[in-house]
Amino acid sequence: MIVPRFQTDHDEQVKMAKITDQAESVGPWQRLSRETVYENPWIRVSHDEVKTPADTDGIYGVVHFKSRAIGVIALDEEQHLWLVGQTRYALGCYSWEIPEGGAPLQEQPLAAAQRELQEETGLLADQWQQILHLHLSNSVCDEEALVYLATGLTQAQASPEATEDITVKRVAFTTAVAMVERGEITDAISVAAILTIARRLHV
Repeated sequence: MIVPRFQTDHDEQVKMAKITDQAESVGPWQRLSRETVYENPWIRVSHDEVKTPADTDGIYGVVHFKSRAIGVIALDEEQHLWLVGQTRYALGCYSWEIPEGGAPLQEQPLAAAQRELQEETGLLADQWQQILHLHLSNSVCDEEALVYLATGLTQAQASPEATEDITVKRVAFTTAVAMVERGEITDAISVAAILTIARRLHV
């Protein structure tokens, strides 16, 4: 997904720094104010002044995601799946994962899953089933993920984004499970998806 470059100027910075004074209940928490301290096309970071459930004063930092994460287990008739390898900038290390991507909140998740699978692997699928709904780091952010199982696969042309330097490989499903168990796959979406399908397949 190509997103237009975020534009900042003085007016935007003032807008980003605006404080909301209206108190709001969040379960047993009370949000007293919220200040946007950083924003780009993908995330917004807020600084909240709060009353904790113990009725003490506190602060909370919240990262709001402007898209949802989408993951796909592409499983063929021989019980092989496709993994995508790439360097994850935030971690500073290489990561093997199932095909994944971001879907704007207004985009239909299934359409996003179909697009991401074809972009990264060139695969098309006849059957799609949602298998997971995840919250990825719920102590600090609201990012959610949906994971699909794609079957009835045919090979077409991949079209990765210009910013993606990825390697794609097809592996036996049992190999993917072993990679999770050895700590070679650490991406949360991939781990959850692979182990969910492993349970279904009794692997």
